Amino acid sequence: MTTKRANWLFLTIILVHIGVVLFLRFGGSRISIDMVTNFLLSEGILMIPTALFLFAFARKNRQRQPAGQQGVEAAKPGALGTFEAAAFHKVKISTFLMIALSTFLIMPLVAVLNALSMLFADNVMESLRGNIVDTSFPAMLLMVGIVGPFCEEFVFRGVIYRSYRKNEWDQSSGCYGNNLRSGISEILLSALLFGLMHMNFNQMIYAFAMGIFLALLVEAAGSLWASVFCHMFFNSVEVVLMYVSDRLTDSIYEQTAVAAELTTQQLLAALAFYLIIAAVTTPIAGCIVVWIAKNEGRQQPFSALFFRQKRQDAPGMQNGQEPYYLLSVPLIVAIVLCLGYMSLEFFFW
Repeated sequence: MTTKRANWLFLTIILVHIGVVLFLRFGGSRISIDMVTNFLLSEGILMIPTALFLFAFARKNRQRQPAGQQGVEAAKPGALGTFEAAAFHKVKISTFLMIALSTFLIMPLVAVLNALSMLFADNVMESLRGNIVDTSFPAMLLMVGIVGPFCEEFVFRGVIYRSYRKNEWDQSSGCYGNNLRSGISEILLSALLFGLMHMNFNQMIYAFAMGIFLALLVEAAGSLWASVFCHMFFNSVEVVLMYVSDRLTDSIYEQTAVAAELTTQQLLAALAFYLIIAAVTTPIAGCIVVWIAKNEGRQQPFSALFFRQKRQDAPGMQNGQEPYYLLSVPLIVAIVLCLGYMSLEFFFW
């Protein structure tokens, strides 16, 4: 998809999300939804619009091609098959092992940002802890640890981010991100949208940081499997820890009460503690990402993320093309809607 279409997709996802929430809150009081159904509904809000967009625009591209040339057009980035467009390329086993290690090392940073957000917002996952641990462990591990991460990575790193990076297509390698053009803007914007998608200030803050890290992993490994595995590993560890901590305490209500009694001083103490750890582990995680790029033979395209060519040499200026812009009216509207929704929920709901 193009950048504009990706922005329209994000706006559609936000509108569907808001519509579903308003219906359930005001018109669906008689509908009882358990945690599994809730997670399935959340991922459906992401995947159904994305699938419809991909199908509609793939069909539109085929109809524009003269008869007998559809196969040739499929080799171009604008009309790639779904899985190729999402960059599901093979990754070395050693890379997966290092991704697991880097995921552990990035967790203190997430804890810092989570504690920081709790100074002004509720901890969303903590508020859902009771409902989560009341659900069977295999079901929650499957939904939160496997299905959710795959869907979110496919949409945000596979479709939206790749749409932003579409001008980075390299015909010789058949991959994105193999020419000397900076991709920082695309990484930051896709991470911001990933954070906003959670529709609350608590998760938005650390999801933004995770979105940056996940995009860097994709660029380092040259495959969406890198971010999918990292996201699955991170969420699965969180689910396991949640159930283990529940078994080690007398009751769920005791945990909730303790969490609710945390004072600002205690949060600041926790913030300082995790900040010291994160100051050590986060740079190491960054070094591992660089090692992954070297291990996968992608040092040049990965380092090119941090440098921008002169305007006349930029890919978007070749062959008389106009430079493409990341921001558009649909995206601005979607961001405003997200911030407005989160603000209303923060103050009134």
